[in-house]
Amino acid sequence: MKFARYSSSVASVVPVHDIFRKSRSRLPFNIFHGKLTGRRRILNYSQKRQLSAKAKMVVEQYLPPWFSVAPMMDWTDNHYRTLARLISKHAWLYTEMLAAETIVYQQDNLDRFLAFSPDQHPIVLQIGGNNLDNIAKATELANPYGYDEINFNCGCPSPKVAGHGCFGVRLMLDPKFVAEAMSVIAANTDAPVSVKCRIGVDDHDSYNELCDFIYKVSSQSPTRHFIIHSRKALLNGISPAENRTIPPLKYEYFYGLLRDFPDLRFTINGGITSIDEVNAARKAGAHGVMIGRAAYHNPWHLLGHVDSAIYGAPSSGITRRQVLEKYQVYGDSVLWRDGRKPHVRDVVKPLLHFFHSEPGNGLWKRKADAAFQHCTTIKSFFEETLVAIPDSVLDAPIAGPPPPGREDLFDNIQTLLPPPYESSEEELLCA
Repeated sequence: MKFARYSSSVASVVPVHDIFRKSRSRLPFNIFHGKLTGRRRILNYSQKRQLSAKAKMVVEQYLPPWFSVAPMMDWTDNHYRTLARLISKHAWLYTEMLAAETIVYQQDNLDRFLAFSPDQHPIVLQIGGNNLDNIAKATELANPYGYDEINFNCGCPSPKVAGHGCFGVRLMLDPKFVAEAMSVIAANTDAPVSVKCRIGVDDHDSYNELCDFIYKVSSQSPTRHFIIHSRKALLNGISPAENRTIPPLKYEYFYGLLRDFPDLRFTINGGITSIDEVNAARKAGAHGVMIGRAAYHNPWHLLGHVDSAIYGAPSSGITRRQVLEKYQVYGDSVLWRDGRKPHVRDVVKPLLHFFHSEPGNGLWKRKADAAFQHCTTIKSFFEETLVAIPDSVLDAPIAGPPPPGREDLFDNIQTLLPPPYESSEEELLCA
């Protein structure tokens, strides 16, 4: 076994089912929770100010969300987030999207969906839905777990979500409902709230229409943070993967929002795949940057440089071997927790890109495929497969500059901005 020669103690990684986040309410639970009958109540102006102060208290516990990993269905589960946090201490992590109905209908099994290790902070819960009562109840049920932010999904173009589900990105066509949803979410949580959306839907893709959405949601709810995927969504039957590539990126829309809504916070998402590009986006004015698949497909080289290259923290000097030692402790503690799941393949899944572009990567994946057939512990899986990876790879700390990216990606963005947003406030509020 490749770990045997190392005598340094393995830091504890707490299993997600051992320490549930049910006692971390930062403020009294009912401070923003009034009597709710029928549709959940909407916050008034003074309550918005209270929520703003509350958000400041929460966020000050951690460094700002200058870098975050996007919510990705079937990918950003507890296993991936555990790995990501072992590599980066400051990146903000998001859950997979959870439908409000799932949370409400699984009240007797909430830990399966909402529990997480305290090591995963700062962490954001993303929920989706189109029923205000279910959204409110789901937020209320999630509140005791102590998430650091609650995000509402207005960006998913999947036919199951935006089509038959009638939520996700389709909600961008109904900003009044989104404002109501954000208000009931805020009324039932101790955490700040945010919206993740696209820049448009189908033919509703003008800059002014995007601004109308941002204005209505922010003026009629406590929402002060928007994560903007800088592509529109096409709901004409193309796949979610095609919706990440076919609609063109329009970063000028994102930077127009920074100019036209200076009192709000905006995080840019879409097409950014390197540390250089993250820093370029922030240099151009973005409050934060969210990366999705690049953080999953190359976690070591991307997440490994977040703390030092984005947050200015000293390099941890951690090696892949040390990460795997800690991940083994975590993995073997959660195997078979639900009877038949998670099995070894589930827990190892986030590691399949851990040796991206390194010597031995191909052989390691072939050995992994064989080991999945009979290994019953993460320890035995590592003993059988890691012989494919040279010691020089396992023991090399994160060092040197991150892989290069497009440092000039946003150099000319100010010359491309759309005309300033102009619309009648009375017209918008009456719409």
